[in-house]
Amino acid sequence: MESTNAKIGELIAQIRQERGLTQAEFAKLLKTSQSAVNRMEHGRQNLSLETLGRISDVLNKQLITVTGGAVNLRIEGGQELKGNITLKTSKNAAVSLLCASLLNHGVTRFKAFPRIEEVNRIIEVLESIGVHVKWLPGNDLEIRRPEKLNLEKINKVAARKTRSVLMMIGSLMHDSETFKIPYAGGCKLGERTVEPHLFALEEFGVGIVATQGHYNVTVNKKPAGRFALYEVGDTVTENALLAAACTPEETQIDFVSANYMVQDICFFLQRLGVKIEGIGTSSLKITGVPRIKKNITYAPAEDPIEAMFFISAAVTTNSKITIKRVPINFVTIELLKLKKMGLSYTESERYKAENGKTDLVDLTIHKHDGKLRALIDKIHSLPYPGLNADNLPYFVPIASVIKGRTLIHDWMYENRAIYYTEMTKIGAQIELADPHRVYITGPTKFTAADVVCPPALRPASLLLIGMLAAPGISMLRNIYTIQRGYEDLAERLNALGAKITVLHEI
Repeated sequence: MESTNAKIGELIAQIRQERGLTQAEFAKLLKTSQSAVNRMEHGRQNLSLETLGRISDVLNKQLITVTGGAVNLRIEGGQELKGNITLKTSKNAAVSLLCASLLNHGVTRFKAFPRIEEVNRIIEVLESIGVHVKWLPGNDLEIRRPEKLNLEKINKVAARKTRSVLMMIGSLMHDSETFKIPYAGGCKLGERTVEPHLFALEEFGVGIVATQGHYNVTVNKKPAGRFALYEVGDTVTENALLAAACTPEETQIDFVSANYMVQDICFFLQRLGVKIEGIGTSSLKITGVPRIKKNITYAPAEDPIEAMFFISAAVTTNSKITIKRVPINFVTIELLKLKKMGLSYTESERYKAENGKTDLVDLTIHKHDGKLRALIDKIHSLPYPGLNADNLPYFVPIASVIKGRTLIHDWMYENRAIYYTEMTKIGAQIELADPHRVYITGPTKFTAADVVCPPALRPASLLLIGMLAAPGISMLRNIYTIQRGYEDLAERLNALGAKITVLHEI
């Protein structure tokens, strides 16, 4: 069996080569000898926690989680961004696809999968119940599930760090008549009820009782027929889809989400032999397969929320950048809002994502030179095809640099609008009207500061965008919440002209 040092050495060599560094150049940056680097990369040298931290800093990539030490960003703001950036595949689709992979008794391979903390947590859960997960070159991910899963061994710590674990119920109900799932975690965004999941799965004969720290699940499978979701939600739609995927009778689900990650799940299930009609609409008709055993490769589409991050970064820093492989149908209304503010942008001709379904464009955001103006109407999210709830936060830094007063109404979550006020620490003028609404007055100039990330992904990433625009040195501390959703973000921003240093506390 390959040793831990050998595995780490292979990873170091792979990342060094991706960075375009020779062993000699890497050794110089690491302040060691080339022979020492050679020993590391061949697994012939013991690596201390301090050394691993230094290697992570030099390569601008967290190799492994070596301790509970925080990862911080030192940002030299005020830089103009320029150049091209290619989007990674969707975080929200990725975690859903991992849960869906449990339906397949064959070998599942996902192409160019995002190596982010949210994905890592789900992988830890899968491995704890006996699933074999292996990273391949190019960030492909191979998944082989055993015939029988050991649900008694589920990794409770990892499960409680992600809300996505809820979607495992829709898959596991086809394997076991009784099992337990730890309470879901993830971002702290208020009272995010799980009742819509309970109501949807009840239609398939699933009973869920909340006890101390767990959901106790009992299954008496039955055809669901036709029913409506209690809430037009992404994860509840996906959970219901997974329940229907191995139910051979026809299921019709009304009031479903048609969002990007739901569509990716549908395309994946179709590859597994599940018949699905109505993809992209509010009603899905599914004819399932009692048992799925296929060796398949699937490529999830790119992330529209990451697209919005880079759009916001470009507008906030008054920069011209090109964002490649943008899922245009899932940022259309966002771009229209920006156009009405006065922003100029150009799109390439549409082309297909590797899944053969999702429309992509290359999107160039042009400099605005301070000429943008606030909209008269409030900015708020709606289920697809409305403005995406995860894209809404990225209007906060934008509203801070344009002329006028903007009302942002984040009605879905109790606490997220409160987290927006963290932006006042770097100079934004934000007035909290109530737990769901903020008024933002611009233009304002962001100022450098030392701030700890709030415990929610999108609000944390807003601080990073503001710090990119703030002249001087800022520190953004404990970026785990950002790492949940974004891969190599500091390195990729640096490729656009940002000046960010990743610092590891050991």
